[in-house]
Amino acid sequence: MKRLIRKLYLFILRIICPICYKTRNTAAPITLKALFFQKVLRINGKAYWPMHFTSTVSGVKNIKIGIGTAPGLSPGCYIQGIGEIEIGDYTIIAPNVGIISANHDIYDNKLHIKKKVKIGKYCWIGMNSVILPGVELGDWVIVGAGSVVTKSFPEGYCIVAGNPAKIVKKLDRCKCIEYKNKYEYYGYIPKEKFEKFRRKYLNV
Repeated sequence: MKRLIRKLYLFILRIICPICYKTRNTAAPITLKALFFQKVLRINGKAYWPMHFTSTVSGVKNIKIGIGTAPGLSPGCYIQGIGEIEIGDYTIIAPNVGIISANHDIYDNKLHIKKKVKIGKYCWIGMNSVILPGVELGDWVIVGAGSVVTKSFPEGYCIVAGNPAKIVKKLDRCKCIEYKNKYEYYGYIPKEKFEKFRRKYLNV
C-alpha cells in the first residue's frame, strides 16, 4: 500500500511540479514547501535557488551558485552578499553556516569593506562554521563543524577545522568521486538558461 501511495505521489508530482520531481534525490532538492515559502509567502523570495524559511540571504545579485548547490537550504544559514560570493557545483552547506562577503570598517562602522568569497566545487561546509570575507576555498575543501575560516585554501583537496581554521588532513585526489545530477539546475534555473539569466540579473 505504501509503495502504491509513493508511486501515485511521484506521478502527481511529475505532472504538477516537474522541477520538484527532477531534483528530488539530489543534495539540493526543490520541494513544494520551499516553493510555497519563497514564491507565495516571499520569504527569501529574491533568491533564485531553494532556501529554508529560517535562513537569510542578502545581495542576491552578487551571488553566483553552482549546479546542485543551494546555500541556505539547510536551516539557520546567513548568506551575506554585500560583496561577491561564488560557490561551485555540488557544494554542500550544512545548517547554521555563515558566509560573509563584507565587514564593517574598523574606523567607521557605517562603511563596509567588501571582499569576494569564492568556494569551489564539491566542497562541504560543516554545521555552525563561518566563512569570512576574502576567503577562497578550492575544490573539495571540507570545513569542519564550528570552524571560522579566516584565510584561503585555494589548493583545495583538504579538511580544515578550528578557529582560525587550518589544514588537519589532505585528501587523496584519486579517491574523490565526482558526480553529476541527471537534470542540472542552478537553483530553479535549468543549466541551458542560466547564462542568459546571469547576464540579465546578476553582477557576478
